Amino acid sequence: MTIQGWILILGFVAILLALTKPVGTWLFALYEGRRTPLHVVLGPVERGFYKLAGIDPNAEQSWRRYAVHMLLFNVVLLLFTYAVLRLQGVLPGNPQGLAGVPDHLAFNTAVSFTTNTNWQSYGGESTMSNLSQMLGLTIHNFMSAATGIALAFALFRGFARREAKAIGNFWADATRITLYLLLPVCVIYTIFLIASGVPQTMAGAIDVNTLEGMKQSILLGPVASQEAIKMLGTNGGGFFNANSAHPFENPTALTNLIQMLSIFTIGFALTWTFGKAVGNTRQGWAILSAMIILFVAGVTVTYWQEAAGNPILHNLGVAGGNMEGKEVRFGIAASALFSVVTTAASCGAVNAMHDSFTALGGMIPLFNIQLGEVVIGGVGAGIYGFLLFAILAVFVAGLMVGRTPEYVGKKIESREVKLAVLAIAVLPLIILGFSAISAVLPAGLAGPLNKGPHGFSEILYAFTSAVGNNGSAFAGLTANTPYYNSLLGIAMWVGRFFIIVPMLAIAGSLAAKKYTPPSAGSFPTTGGLWVGLLVGIVLILGGLTFLPSLALGPIADHLAMISGQLS
Repeated sequence: MTIQGWILILGFVAILLALTKPVGTWLFALYEGRRTPLHVVLGPVERGFYKLAGIDPNAEQSWRRYAVHMLLFNVVLLLFTYAVLRLQGVLPGNPQGLAGVPDHLAFNTAVSFTTNTNWQSYGGESTMSNLSQMLGLTIHNFMSAATGIALAFALFRGFARREAKAIGNFWADATRITLYLLLPVCVIYTIFLIASGVPQTMAGAIDVNTLEGMKQSILLGPVASQEAIKMLGTNGGGFFNANSAHPFENPTALTNLIQMLSIFTIGFALTWTFGKAVGNTRQGWAILSAMIILFVAGVTVTYWQEAAGNPILHNLGVAGGNMEGKEVRFGIAASALFSVVTTAASCGAVNAMHDSFTALGGMIPLFNIQLGEVVIGGVGAGIYGFLLFAILAVFVAGLMVGRTPEYVGKKIESREVKLAVLAIAVLPLIILGFSAISAVLPAGLAGPLNKGPHGFSEILYAFTSAVGNNGSAFAGLTANTPYYNSLLGIAMWVGRFFIIVPMLAIAGSLAAKKYTPPSAGSFPTTGGLWVGLLVGIVLILGGLTFLPSLALGPIADHLAMISGQLS
């Protein structure tokens, strides 16, 4: 580890903290439906959308209607993308003449991008046409991100409203978030990326002469526009197979820093928006403090392990940190930081291969996802996932003080606790269940490149990433098979919507309750004790469930590595 590496990590957190309140203020304006400076230009566009769709943005919805409209919207988009991918061979915007995508891969990809997972069982440049990238996939990068933020707004209203029957309007929330946040930022972001060397063209490829005198065909495409929303919306699906390790997606150290910042900025800011929504910004800062503690701990372990290097190579006289699978232009610190950022959020973009990390260095990205991706988390998904843990934390606190638990003025009763447990229990059940099945069936065992504990880690990481809607991978797993594409697609759908529906039910239940002012016996939820309890609950409920799988995978792999054995 170096001083420069720690300056990068600490400077990264400091920049994000500085952005939290300004961005959170903008998000709060969208949460309340207030007018912004962009309404002068985009207001007519917004009203035009509502008129064409026959939507009254002021007609609020119960949690059930909100959930149904959100689900139907996502199902229609999924079917649309599946059709685009299957018909790719006969559609325009295909300069390479690529054939239609096979049925099992089209299903996996359509589900993946609908659920904000962006898992890719394919190489983008050799499988997807320009039209498929722009129309079939990028549309989901915007709408899945807008859906996540809209759902967070719905839960905020559940805590903030008193004796109300509605939690907002899904169509109005998603439209405002897209028009006044995602699109404007991505226009500026795309221009920055183009200026930094990221391609933005409808051309398919160019032929060049290499330094060795050989001819090479270099693939191009509308990369910058997809890259911008890929990062800002914590999507992660790369235009190229190498993702953000590819110089056409992430060419410089500056673009690398901006990409990491864009992954976290909205997640940081939504904590402040939550505090503002419930009338106490200290509530938001407390949640953010717990998230940062978990994040910094993860970065420390990953950076320490990657900087320490591989003891097997050290015994062979090769000194230094672990540079396997990392880009020289980024180095160990930036690669370790990126890996934790992308898995703490539900992004999944990578600038280094996690399969090449040391055993414990690769364990932290895996563990981040297994916590439920609530360490900052995806746009919207992180904060509403963390609030589920907060509900269970105040329940535990209520047991300790012997009174009905309260959180931000709402009594937390058995209905909310049961729904929160139901939502959180989805992850371990599907991750462990599907991993166990794949570890014994021939079709599952045909996927891992490595044998033993590292091979198990490849399977475990795949289902962890799918259920957690992350999308990153231990690249040693061959996942483009009917078995893995189908099972991972099911895992992604369950991991997204089987959490969302109970969460919306909690929002509806809370919105209908009266406000309960704090009293002398109330458990404080803004101080250091509360932050510590939150961290503990996340680690216990989100982490202990997975200790058996961790022992079989990364920990066993680490023991094999330090004993001088190759796994």
